[in-house]
Amino acid sequence: MSRTIFLTLRIWRQETPEAPGGFRSYRLEAVSTDLSLLEALDQLNERLISAGERPVSFEHDCREGICGSCGFLVNGQAHGPQAATSVCQLYLRQFADGATLTLEPWRARAFPLIQDLAVERSALDRLLIAGGYCSVSTGQAPEANALLVGQEQARSAFDTATCIGCGACVASCRNASASLFVAAKLAHLAQLPQGQPERARRAGAMQAAMAAEGFGGCSSHLECEAVCPQQISADWISWMHAEARH
Repeated sequence: MSRTIFLTLRIWRQETPEAPGGFRSYRLEAVSTDLSLLEALDQLNERLISAGERPVSFEHDCREGICGSCGFLVNGQAHGPQAATSVCQLYLRQFADGATLTLEPWRARAFPLIQDLAVERSALDRLLIAGGYCSVSTGQAPEANALLVGQEQARSAFDTATCIGCGACVASCRNASASLFVAAKLAHLAQLPQGQPERARRAGAMQAAMAAEGFGGCSSHLECEAVCPQQISADWISWMHAEARH
């Protein structure tokens, strides 16, 4: 049932990467619990713009939990307290009337801050460029039934393919590791026939790129799995470590 609550948003404000940053608090009165947190930020930004102030910068696109563009820390948790949910799908009904929400950007060396809650995540794109694809020329498209893929094999490959590249796994890891992201991309391709010819090269290239970009190593704290909006298993990280030797 819809109701209205008031919230205090304690938001990290930083105009440029070089400028000093800090938290500022904003009170939202009588906001509907049917709003998402991003919609609440939209309302706040309309108010700030009307007052001649700079709006809060944050990233978003689809707002359907699909694209991976959104993401920041809500009370210290990547994407907030609701499991299997990206921040764009986090609704205010999850919070108590009068609650204070602390919003801050992903904190990782590989994700330099742009402004406020927005960070530069192109390092994830460069990991994919290093090897997250199939480049073997196959000529014309083969007959669909020529390469048989078992039901369990297809399901497992699809489960890893659901990674949306939001970066929550990096932001929640004490080492800022991208291991779950890389493992998901490797497992998606390596479980399908089309991914076999370049399997070892792909694994070596992506893991080398991960180190070069400044991501840390995995120390098995499993926070990445806990905050992943697609609930991708951290078991794939163990699988990844052996993949370059395949």
